[in-house]
Amino acid sequence: MKAVHTELHRSHDPQFFLVRGVVKRTTEQPERADRLLKGLKDGKHQLVEPTKFGQGPRARIHSPEYLSFLSEAWDAWTALGDSGPEMIGNIHPVRHAATYPTHIVGKLGWHTADTAAPIGPGTWAAACAATDVAVTAAQMVMDGEDAVYALCRPPGHHAYRDMAGGFCFLNNSAIAAGQLRQKHERVVILDVDVHHGNGTQGIFYARPDVYTISIHADPVAYYPYVWGYAHERGEGPGLGANLNIPLAIGTGDDGYMQSLDVARKAIESFAPGALVIALGLDASEHDPLKGLAVTTPGFRRIGQAIARMGLPTVFVQEGGYLSDILGANLTSVLAGFEEAR
Repeated sequence: MKAVHTELHRSHDPQFFLVRGVVKRTTEQPERADRLLKGLKDGKHQLVEPTKFGQGPRARIHSPEYLSFLSEAWDAWTALGDSGPEMIGNIHPVRHAATYPTHIVGKLGWHTADTAAPIGPGTWAAACAATDVAVTAAQMVMDGEDAVYALCRPPGHHAYRDMAGGFCFLNNSAIAAGQLRQKHERVVILDVDVHHGNGTQGIFYARPDVYTISIHADPVAYYPYVWGYAHERGEGPGLGANLNIPLAIGTGDDGYMQSLDVARKAIESFAPGALVIALGLDASEHDPLKGLAVTTPGFRRIGQAIARMGLPTVFVQEGGYLSDILGANLTSVLAGFEEAR
């Protein structure tokens, strides 16, 4: 399996992370990509540089106001003259009868769901590069590759149409699905990150053509807390095209595989032309965010189960944070896929 990657991700190096009132160094660091790259090299995957696709694929998914905000945010922030080293909102309006702001501080609050997506001088460039990685992988699959892996950083599945959050700015998995939709009438996004893919769900919630499925730690006690429950099934034309499978904190391999089988049956009923895997490796028993307890052999089983779905597949990297086992878990899931294909 080929893997798409660019070093341009390094321009995004966030520092701030607020955890239960305590400021810490974020776990979404450039070193994540280094460890994932090692996993790719250990698996002998051929690395491919992304093609620049420009704003078009991003504009299919994100609003014009949001893309304009992200592209101009840093310059407007530094022009204030008394701003900090990263952009972190101090308001988060719920938008009830609200007016879109013109001031950069207001826009920052409007376009961020939480404080976990600090914007720095290189964030826009890195986020755009990540979408190019995802779209390149999708295009390669459209052009005949059986499956391609996209090493996207920053990740994307918490990003809504017009809102960043949870380390995410542009929704790489949704953008990959949008590219696949240029060829396929129906596409599935299967999110195996430990966190619910709330941004992806929000983007497609009223659409019947992209079926969003998320297997994740139960949000009753885990981020994002207010999205990701089983009763969330879509709305309007998209009713029934969203499936959430929340798992008890600490669920291990066998429980995870049972949920993946539920997802498989739903995917077969939907009969898509292609599959996007929002590949979070943070379901690992060794991940620092500790929600689930999937082992390295368990990730191999996950890869095998995905392969048996028999669909053209784009793997888009989402979470998976600094642990000694991160690269090995990536090697394992891709090897499992290749074995069972």
